[in-house]
Amino acid sequence: MTKNSTSSTTSQWTGMVPVDDSALAVTDTGGPGIPVVYINGQFATQGYWRRVIAELGPGWRHITYDERARGKKSKPSADYSFETVVRDVDVVLAARGVDRALVVGWSYGGYVAGHWANRNPGRALGAVLVDGGGPYDWMDEAMEERIRKLFRRIGWFSPLLRPTGLVPRMTAEQQAISNIELGRISREREMGPVLDNITVPVRFVLASGVSFGSKGDEQERIRAGVAAVTARNANIEISAKVPSTHGSILKKDFRAIAAAVREVAALDRARSRKR
Repeated sequence: MTKNSTSSTTSQWTGMVPVDDSALAVTDTGGPGIPVVYINGQFATQGYWRRVIAELGPGWRHITYDERARGKKSKPSADYSFETVVRDVDVVLAARGVDRALVVGWSYGGYVAGHWANRNPGRALGAVLVDGGGPYDWMDEAMEERIRKLFRRIGWFSPLLRPTGLVPRMTAEQQAISNIELGRISREREMGPVLDNITVPVRFVLASGVSFGSKGDEQERIRAGVAAVTARNANIEISAKVPSTHGSILKKDFRAIAAAVREVAALDRARSRKR
């Protein structure tokens, strides 16, 4: 399959992409538009993006997928590490014959998108980070214990929901470890340099209020760290601060996310004309 970022005539495709000991459920709308790959929240599914995709319309090539053990079809794995999730972006793009793409990530996916854009300056058209990807030191021993208790509490009913695809086919401990790893990756000394060294256009769309498991103004304190990033790196800006909560932003403020995608694509075109 020929790799091309903007002129592919690939038709719409839905299927499984093998990777390591797993396989990912992938949907590719095909067509000649700019490829946009959507990276889900930590335990979310590709269906969350439907309103954003509908708002952008058929002039774009939309690529969505469910991460390992997520959704109804993606297979379990022995490895749910963050590094594996970042690597799986490349696996999906390679399987669909896409070299350059615009990455859009929500929540956990924002951190994945930020890392991918940092590591692939020649392949990333840009990135949109939706209420995720900002650096903040929120993980400590007390938070780790709180996370483990939270997932133990919800673990008893998870098997009942797994056939629906609403919860991952991961144990409570695996989910807790993944969440704790995210907290460590989010630290200023870890995520700050990743964002500082990005050389492609990045736009944040920030939500308001709480997220699942957060207390008080914890989430707003995390978002506040993005301002320091924009001050250090001229490629990164806040596109919008919307009234939706973390959990409802894809549903209620999809227009703001789509606007940020258009903005980043326009910036990439402008940069290309200058070369």
